[in-house]
Amino acid sequence: MRRWDVLRVGYAKRRNRLFANPRFQHWAARLPLIRWIARSRANGAFDLLAGFAYSQVLRAWVEGGLFDILKEGPLAPAAVAARMDLSEDAALTLLRAGRSLMLAEEPAPGLWMLGEQGAVFASNPGVQAMVRHHRLLYADLADPLALFRADRKEPTALSRFWTYAGALQGATERGADTAEYSELMAASQHFVADEVLASVTFRDVERLLDVGGGHGAFLRHIGEAWPHLKLGLFDLPEVAQTGAARLGEAVGAARVTAHPGNFFSDSIPSGYDMVSLIRILHDHDDAPAQALLASIRASLAPGARLLIAEPMARIPGAEPMGEAFFGLYLWAMGSGRPRSPQELVAMLGRAGFARTQVIATAQPVNASVIIATA
Repeated sequence: MRRWDVLRVGYAKRRNRLFANPRFQHWAARLPLIRWIARSRANGAFDLLAGFAYSQVLRAWVEGGLFDILKEGPLAPAAVAARMDLSEDAALTLLRAGRSLMLAEEPAPGLWMLGEQGAVFASNPGVQAMVRHHRLLYADLADPLALFRADRKEPTALSRFWTYAGALQGATERGADTAEYSELMAASQHFVADEVLASVTFRDVERLLDVGGGHGAFLRHIGEAWPHLKLGLFDLPEVAQTGAARLGEAVGAARVTAHPGNFFSDSIPSGYDMVSLIRILHDHDDAPAQALLASIRASLAPGARLLIAEPMARIPGAEPMGEAFFGLYLWAMGSGRPRSPQELVAMLGRAGFARTQVIATAQPVNASVIIATA
């Protein structure tokens, strides 16, 4: 190890011995400034312990329709209980749990309505769709060590859901799954598009190609905001044609070109001055992700750019989202991993890009952005 690394390791060892000492903990809990820090650490530790319970409160609210019920509030617990087919005591317990998470509030004794966070969830069906979807992750994590010890390619609830062929089956076969897939993709792409539009200008872009663009949700948001853009959608044949047709209905068919193909085996279409990868790289392991970047670089003329937008690891202020949430999610999915901006910049350099720019976003839990220039 380098000398600086040795010093950091030594500091971490001494710090951990100190924090683990019961006498230090007793002393720290009584000094004003240190007490505030210690209480914050204790609350954080309890959140680690209780986080699953918080998520299940949220899940019960979504699956029980409680957000919609309280839109009509304020309501008494008895009225909530009748609407949810619960006992009054059960409804009150769920309301109180929601109050602690800012989902509900009791503005007058015995009357309940939506809280600040509750109003946000109630107004956003896409977020509620994600909450329902996470039941699959919770099922896979029922025994987390078993998940990590198993062959990563062994099917899981998440990997079966995200299998492209299964998601594209007809409504008569898997209507619920197909609807959930479409709702999730539309919601997640909407969140990412908002971050991109707030942090990137397309004023000097004429032609934008979205690789792995699905049914065109991202391109639709960008195209509506920047009506001068010509839009290309590259995805599997059974996806690209449908996606381009939907996109054409939204922004005008003359602006849209479908490019059927497989981005792992087919060349990336050329002639675009910007290519976008939206929540694509983190779904794939290092070797295929690196190959995809090289393929995109080969398609670009000098000065053309690649836009990458996805949740990333080790983003200041959003660290748990990257390596704790998405790390486990992608492990359960059986492919990919969250990467830090530094890792992605290194991969872009190996792919032959001349320059890279990491762009901060307001909500990195939705996406961070990197632009690479050929």
